Amino acid sequence: MIDSTIKIENIVASMALSDHFDLQHISSSLENADYDKNKFPGLVYRIKDPKTAFLVFSSGKANCTGAKSIEDVDVAIKMLSEDLRGLGYTINRISYTIQNIVAGASIDTELDLDAIAIGLGFENVEYEPEVFPGLVYRIRDPKVVVLIFRSGKLVITGAKTPEECEFAKMHVWQQLDNLGLV
Repeated sequence: MIDSTIKIENIVASMALSDHFDLQHISSSLENADYDKNKFPGLVYRIKDPKTAFLVFSSGKANCTGAKSIEDVDVAIKMLSEDLRGLGYTINRISYTIQNIVAGASIDTELDLDAIAIGLGFENVEYEPEVFPGLVYRIRDPKVVVLIFRSGKLVITGAKTPEECEFAKMHVWQQLDNLGLV
């Protein structure tokens, strides 16, 4: 039987907050900001609660990573926006696009990955156990990738919503159940 929960491990969101940021100014003004233009063109800004990190670029765009829920993304963006407003920057709007959600799930049984690779069809599967211990299963709609491990663990990536993660988990379960492999 499949475990009824998914656990979101990471959400990556992108946003355009302003027209321009002076990264040197932000770095010297905010405690949790690191910027070294010789190593990376963006500023790294960390928030402790919710534990997230932003890559902030001089173009006014930013990426948020590390959030474990949509609510965490909302809170973190508001915190970053308030800190930037406090430095005198105009924040255009606080809207973002989810680029990727990574989640974990479990099927509570050992799996035969060789049989799964054959059953699911090689056009949707990559399985090279000497290179990687999991089977890579690509779902076309929604465009999500599920890593399936012998232990029954699943890693879902490429989703844009938690609902797509749930769909991917249930889709894998249904496919394996239809093949008589669970």
